[in-house]
Formats: sequence, C-alpha cells, structure tokens
Amino acid sequence: MNWGVVTPLLIFLLFIFLIGIWSNRKMASSKSFLADYFLGSREFGGMVLAMTMVATYGSASSFLGGPGAAYSIGFGWVLLAMTQVATGYFVLLVLGKKFAIVTRRYHAVTLIDFLKERYRSTSVVLLSAFSIIVFLFSAMAAQWVGGAYLIQSLTGMSYTAALFIFTLSVLIYVIIGGFRAVAMTDTIQGIVMFLGTFVLLVAVVIAGGGLPTIFAELIAENPNFVTPYGQDGQLSAAYISSYWILVGVGVIALPQVTVRAMSYRNAKSMHRAILIGTVVVGFIMLNMHLIGVFARPVLPGIEVADQVIPLIALDVLPPWLAGIVLAAPLAAMMSTVDSLLLLVSSSVVKDVYINYFKPEASFQHVKKVSMGVTAVIGIIAFLLSINPPELLIFLNLFAFGGLEAAFIWPIVLGLYWKTANKSGAIASMITGIVSYIGIHFYNEAYGDLFGVHTVTVPVLLSLLAFVVFSLLLKESAYEFPKTTMKKDA
Repeated sequence: MNWGVVTPLLIFLLFIFLIGIWSNRKMASSKSFLADYFLGSREFGGMVLAMTMVATYGSASSFLGGPGAAYSIGFGWVLLAMTQVATGYFVLLVLGKKFAIVTRRYHAVTLIDFLKERYRSTSVVLLSAFSIIVFLFSAMAAQWVGGAYLIQSLTGMSYTAALFIFTLSVLIYVIIGGFRAVAMTDTIQGIVMFLGTFVLLVAVVIAGGGLPTIFAELIAENPNFVTPYGQDGQLSAAYISSYWILVGVGVIALPQVTVRAMSYRNAKSMHRAILIGTVVVGFIMLNMHLIGVFARPVLPGIEVADQVIPLIALDVLPPWLAGIVLAAPLAAMMSTVDSLLLLVSSSVVKDVYINYFKPEASFQHVKKVSMGVTAVIGIIAFLLSINPPELLIFLNLFAFGGLEAAFIWPIVLGLYWKTANKSGAIASMITGIVSYIGIHFYNEAYGDLFGVHTVTVPVLLSLLAFVVFSLLLKESAYEFPKTTMKKDA
C-alpha cells in the first residue's frame, strides 16, 4: 500500500466524518427532524448552494467514467461533455425562485411532496417514488463502482474489499449527519475538485511534453481522436446535439438536483449560486475530460478506462500530491452518492411510509426509520455493484435519462401551466418511463433510434401525453396557495 498517497485521503475522510458529527449535533436542536435531515432546514447561502449542486452533479461519471470515455473516444467526448456547463444555470433559472417559494408554502421536504400537493394524486406519488427508487439505484451503483475502482487503484486491494470500505465510509457520515452534512461536505468537496482538477491537468500536460507533442501523438495514433466524432466516428452531430437534453436542460428533472432548488436561504443566495456554479462546473467538466484525452499518449494501454484518473495521477505526481488530487474524484463520488442515498431514503420514508402507513409517527420513530432505511439502501446498492459494467458512465447516464423522462414535464408544467392536472402527469410519467426503457433495449440491440440519445424521443412523447391528457380530461385551472411564508423571496 502506498501510504504517501493513502494518508492524505485518510485525513480527508476523517475531516468528513467530523462534519457529520457536527451536523448530527446541529440536527438534534432542530424543530423538524424531516426538514433538517432531508433538506438542511433551508439555511444555505449562495456558496454552499453552488458547491452542493456542483458536487452532487459532478459524480463518478464526471471524474472517472467521463475521462475514461474521453481516453477511449477522444475529443468528441470532450465536446459532448461540455453541454453540462449550463446545468446549474438551467436548474436555478427554470426552477429557482418560483419552485422555492411554492415548496415553502407546501412545507415540502422532497420533490414528491411538491408533486403530491400540486396534483393531489396517490398515483403520481407512487409512480414518482417507483421512478426514483429504480433509476437512482443505477446511479448509486455507478458511484459505488467508481469509489471501489479508485480505492483499488490506490491500495492494491481486491475490488470487493475496496467496495466495502467505500460503502462503509459513505454510510457512516450520511446516516449520522443527513442533508446538512451532505451540503457542508459538498462545499469542501467542490473546492477540492476545482483545485485537484487544475493541478492534475498541468501535471499531465507537462508529462506529455506540452500540448503540441500530445496532439501530434494523438493524431499519429488515430486522427479521429481530434475530431468531434470520436475514434471510429460513433458520435454523430444528431447524437451530440441530443445530449443538450440529457445533461443540459433535462437536468432540471433530476430529483437530486431539484431538491437543491428547495434548500437555499433567499433570492440573493440563488443568484450568487448561478454565477459560481456555472463557472465551477465549466472548469471541472472541461479540464477533467481533457485530462482523459491527454492521458492517452502519456499512459497508453490502460485496460480499464474508468481507472485512467487514478493511474495518471499516480504516474505524473509525487505520492503525497497524488493523494491530495485524488481526493477530488473521491469527493465527487461521495458527494453524489450521499445525495442519492438521502433522496431514495426520503422517497421511501417521507413519501410512502409516513404519507400512507404511519402519518402520526413520533420524532424518534421517524429518526430511527430514516437512518435504518438509508443503511438498508446503501447495503442493497453495495450488492448491486459487485459485478461492475465495462464503462460506468453509461450506467449513470441511463439513470439520468430515466429520471428526466419521468419528471421533466410534471415539474416544469406543474409550475408554469395552470391547466396541468393529475391525468396529464400520470400519462406523461407512464409514457416517459415505458418508452425510455423500451427504446433503451431497442438501442442496445439495433443502434440508436434516429441517431439520437435514448432520452430524446421519450421526453417528446411524454410532453405530448401530458398536454393531450390534461386537455382531454380537463379540470379547473390550478391556483397556487397565496399564504406566504417567511423568507419566500
């Protein structure tokens, strides 16, 4: 075991656990366990909001899978990845103020709380909970796999042992600290990601002999590496364009991101978060994927592309600095998986168990059930991750697409179209989920339908279903409650 690399990571983990303990003590004095455990009591300012969105969205696919795909495919994947730059901007621009005000008026703690109050439908609640549980298990599995790969690369442990250590580390601080621990650690992790990305990019360029040498070697190996279409032309213009839906505008439908638009303190915090988040996401996404491409001539022949970041860091940096830099991908995975854990847990506990089975549950009972369910979900995700996929980014993107197909129109049209009703929402969710899964398997067998990403057609079909059924089974126009809570703006 390379202790020069591992020691900085252990110090980083210790610091994360201390934040979890502090958050647990802060939570003990909260008036509402659910609001604090799953939403941090809506106390976060602009910097924390921006960093928790960046850290949650910047996951194993951004720091391991994305660079791994760029290593294999070339600059085409870098171009495709840059559609993610505007994600935080879109989320806070479209949802932002109105979503925060409405969810405060509803006293909503989760996304499903909003959908329940907006559509007054048990079917919408259960479909939402089903979608979150099914698709987010795929996303969580991607983070578990990424964490295990990273620890395996650094320590030489077996994959299963590394997976167990990563699972245990995340579960401890999420279970004891809740959303407050997640948001505060996300801020630290976002800063680590930003600095770690910069240091590693500079080191890789120097190790490769400078940009002209790196480009010359890439062209010599395969000229397609420096085109927008990938090493064998697999990235068509239509496919790249459709990624604007998957990782651009469609991100407003990801429950793990939308919940951030419920958690900020005031409008000033939101505006600051838009600026900070857009700059940080752009910097990290561009440079991490460039590192993946630049690593190819520096360290050729990597068999598991998802391990390119830890392997190149160990190759071009001194051990102590590699340990600090590799805290960035570890931070990315932990910050994403902790949010996903809480989201799935809140869907089970708050949206199903408390709403329909135990509405009068005591504080202590809710606390025990929330922590217990979070632990069980983490264990299930661990078991699902024992046999990892070839490129984990595609597991993560599968989850993204499924959630977007299910939620984008019930959220957006529920906010901005008074005629939207439960019939439209139910039809949209069923159409989106069924068509997404069906087209996914069609694409696996026959290639991409119409040359675009799997999510494109389901998003259009679910919009059509929403509008048609809302108009056919028309109800009276919906009016949001007028009661204004403190700090609505």
